[in-house]
Amino acid sequence: MNCKASYTKLSDNQFLERINKAFQLLHNCNVCPRDCKVDRYKLNTGFCQSGLRPIVSSYTAHFGEEPVLSGINGAGNIFFGNCNMKCLYCQNFEISQNWKEEIKNEITCEKLADIMIELQNQNCHNIGLVSPTHFSPQILKAIYIAKQKGLQLPIIYNSNGFDSVEMLKLFDGVIDIYLPDLKYGDNLNARKYSFTPNYFDYAKEALKEMHRQVGDKLIYDGNIVVHGLIIRHLVLPNDLSESEMVFKFIAEELNPNVHISLMSQYFPTNKAHNFILLNRKIRYREYEKAVQLLEKYGLHNGWIQEMDSPEFYLPNFENRINPFGN
Repeated sequence: MNCKASYTKLSDNQFLERINKAFQLLHNCNVCPRDCKVDRYKLNTGFCQSGLRPIVSSYTAHFGEEPVLSGINGAGNIFFGNCNMKCLYCQNFEISQNWKEEIKNEITCEKLADIMIELQNQNCHNIGLVSPTHFSPQILKAIYIAKQKGLQLPIIYNSNGFDSVEMLKLFDGVIDIYLPDLKYGDNLNARKYSFTPNYFDYAKEALKEMHRQVGDKLIYDGNIVVHGLIIRHLVLPNDLSESEMVFKFIAEELNPNVHISLMSQYFPTNKAHNFILLNRKIRYREYEKAVQLLEKYGLHNGWIQEMDSPEFYLPNFENRINPFGN
């Protein structure tokens, strides 16, 4: 890789100062906007049911990300257990909402660093942190340790968008690629279907901070993105994702040049079958409306999934080594 990852330029003192600040947040936990205020040095009773050690449920070279991230060698994805949201339709529910089992997959920050090095040795193009929010301090420490061991790959922060601005600021100059979801343009639906209060309000502030750090432009090394912001938006049935409000925010409060990954892969998994408005795949006309809204708000950069994508992207976490059948 010709472009060095941002964190390789950060001094040890800068890194250690940020790690110290991040771990202080765990004592009275406000690592994410839930602000649970539990001492995670002693307990794992906050909403995410996570303690001091990170939980890694799976890690693998993954080929199902955007083509500019997966490339030919795959993104080096690390799937963290538990979550600070509880989406009724979460396709990763086997690891995100199964904390009594996932606690068995707790590891040290040192081991997490070794996983990053292992993925680099497999020639992955990057390190993809999937659902990292609730383990952000531990991840920051692991990146520092991995840097000492020779890690040079860009880091992708692939979150649900329900992130703390305070914590994100500690990642400034560490994370090269932000890949957040913007799940809802409506607080009410986020509360109802993801048990997340004021999601849209908090996610907007988080995305503004990500945008401040990395800007509009995607920087490439060959055919692979090594720096920038890509916002994912999953179209839900019956317009539960309020796509127009999402695109309006991006166009008016970020920049129309931001790259959007519009996703058609919704599948009624987990508990979605219990809710009539969630219990089906999206229809062509629903997706076509979302595409038209991109045009309406001048959002011309990014990717649009094909309509046959739902079953293709479903993981099987009974196979932790290869959950996507790569």
